[in-house]
Amino acid sequence: MVKIARWDHDGGTQSGFVEGDECFALPAGTTVGTLLEAGLAETLRLAEKTIRTAPAVPLGDVTLLAPLVPATIRDFVAFEEHVEGVRKSIDGVAGVVPEWYEAPTFYFTNPHTVTGTGTVVGIPAGCDALDFETEVAAVVGRVPGSDGSNLSAVEAHDHIFGYTVLNDWSARDLQRREMKVSLGPCKGKDFANTLGPWIVTADEFEDRHDAEGFLPISLAVEVNGKAIGQDLLSNMGWPFAELVAYASQDSVVRPGDVLGSGTCGSGCLAELWGRNGSRTPPPLTTGDVVRMTVEGIGTIENTVGTRREAVTRVAARTRPRNRTVASASASPAGRA
Repeated sequence: MVKIARWDHDGGTQSGFVEGDECFALPAGTTVGTLLEAGLAETLRLAEKTIRTAPAVPLGDVTLLAPLVPATIRDFVAFEEHVEGVRKSIDGVAGVVPEWYEAPTFYFTNPHTVTGTGTVVGIPAGCDALDFETEVAAVVGRVPGSDGSNLSAVEAHDHIFGYTVLNDWSARDLQRREMKVSLGPCKGKDFANTLGPWIVTADEFEDRHDAEGFLPISLAVEVNGKAIGQDLLSNMGWPFAELVAYASQDSVVRPGDVLGSGTCGSGCLAELWGRNGSRTPPPLTTGDVVRMTVEGIGTIENTVGTRREAVTRVAARTRPRNRTVASASASPAGRA
């Protein structure tokens, strides 16, 4: 299994490969971004060489970072069960809107607030309903001869460099207000997302896909050691190759792009709030520990920090809707 990671060690950030309980750093100046640009085949060759020749550093001696600095993050909503539960929680309406079945839907989230496993994630200002979202993310790499645009599902499959675990942290009360404007979410989401613990290269999963291209691997989440939810990635409405292909239509996917699956069934609190008719289990609070495990990839764990106390909303000012600018009277100072 080839696992690609970034870590801090002896005051410096390094990129490389993890095998067993040891880390093997790439040469100075070579990053995970370099590997994504090189493509999967070249990366596998480099991994074999690096693990054979580079000095080993114990995994326990390093601090893992997010495994890449994403170029973009598209987050889909690909699990029907999740959509059903969250719609009941946010809108109080049962069922799934017909439009969900017609095509995949995603939003762009913030690549600048990515954290790694072990990071303390603070509660954003004004939030009283902090939640997590249990996901798998596909990472895009370069395919020789492809510009990443208007891909078929077969072509898109080859652009999937590897997979990592994604926690799309969510401030549900902020999100609920924002989405009433029929846009967003924005501040309900952009304060943090966690990727990690590493990228597992896509070749490790080739023999796991079913006949339709789905991956029947398990996702699970627990809070403070108590199991909250579990699902199979194969319960997505679309396999990852179709999501990548859809993202590329009349657009482009590039090395370093991250595409999230969306929350798996029972993979967040809001979905359970909708099904239970109350906020049970309760929203996350300071000191809670969220642990996500995906079969074949690994585990990420984060502790919830304190809430930033600030007022961040800026109310709109009602404007008169003038269509022309009133002429200003000539002032005495302006006369010749």
